[in-house]
Amino acid sequence: MNRPLAAVAGVGTTRFGKLPGLSADDLAGWALREALADAGLGVRDIDGLVACRVTGYESFASAHGLQPRWCVPLPAEGRMCGAAIELATAALRTGQCRAVALVYGNDGRSAGATYGAGGTGYTAAGEGYGTAPELTRPYGMTSPGAFSALMFQRHRHQYGTTEEQLAEVALTFRRHAALNPVAVMRDPLDLETYLASRYIVEPLHLFDYCLINDGGVAMILTTAEMAPDLPRPPVYVLGAAQRAQFLRSDFPPEDFWAGAIGEAGAESLRQAGIDRADVDGLMLYDNFSPNVLFTLEGLGYCPRGESGRWIQDGRIGLGGELPVNTSGGHLSESYLQGWGLNVEAVRQLRGECGARQIPGATHIQYACAAPLVSSVVYGSRP
Repeated sequence: MNRPLAAVAGVGTTRFGKLPGLSADDLAGWALREALADAGLGVRDIDGLVACRVTGYESFASAHGLQPRWCVPLPAEGRMCGAAIELATAALRTGQCRAVALVYGNDGRSAGATYGAGGTGYTAAGEGYGTAPELTRPYGMTSPGAFSALMFQRHRHQYGTTEEQLAEVALTFRRHAALNPVAVMRDPLDLETYLASRYIVEPLHLFDYCLINDGGVAMILTTAEMAPDLPRPPVYVLGAAQRAQFLRSDFPPEDFWAGAIGEAGAESLRQAGIDRADVDGLMLYDNFSPNVLFTLEGLGYCPRGESGRWIQDGRIGLGGELPVNTSGGHLSESYLQGWGLNVEAVRQLRGECGARQIPGATHIQYACAAPLVSSVVYGSRP
């Protein structure tokens, strides 16, 4: 059996929603305190730091008494989440540190962040949809959602995927969120309401878009050798991989990132020493609901072009063949750029998810389809 890359010592999250008066650094610090308490560790036990979406890694570390031997700040884009976890495992395996805190804070809702043309906050190019804006903006491609809509339109044309089929993503994740007491969107959502909602960028409806919310997440990773000494049941990082697809001529990608997703997914499973049949649940980056379809196809859980039909009849819901985003994901829990999904994977493998628990879960896979694809495989056993 392959050696685990790392063990998850602790995880922590804040409340989600609109949290005025708290900066991204405040939220990341709140989550860090929760994660340290979860791990039974103090700040002096942390000798590694990965900081995402905080104003400054130096000021954050100083404010929280961290004095890391190894420290990396990363850009804010959600595609950095899987890469951050892989990077932290590499630092642990090479002995550069023994306990890494990965911290993330997002005050997007209180700060009035937008992800499109005009306003404040992030632009399409800044959120990982890396075409040259001067070439695409005149044609209306002013937001990440516009690119996702274009890709889904192509999928519809090639494979006959319908809006009614796509709706199953949002409806399923909302049902999951209803079982999650910290989820922002817990009200019932049915197909009629989904189809009657306005288009944001046709053919994507309001409920195909992620939530802009405030929140913080922290994870503490340590070496697999230290796992038996942890106060919580350890969850292991068994595999982690990434692949890039940055060429402007390839965007939007005609294969819906299937090639890169397939490579990263296969490599992470190979490292874990398992195959797809061993995976009990998926946490898929759902900034927009079509990404779930593209990721399922790229990872090989369903045939190319069949995802719209494949997800019907409860297959990706709790109690189904392959539950996906049991927390409600970005569409209904909160938009935490992948970090919340990784915490959900850990909590599922600890058996802590209550009414939304996947019975007997032993392996969970996280994957993000973007210009930088990533896949992380977690297991409850080394």
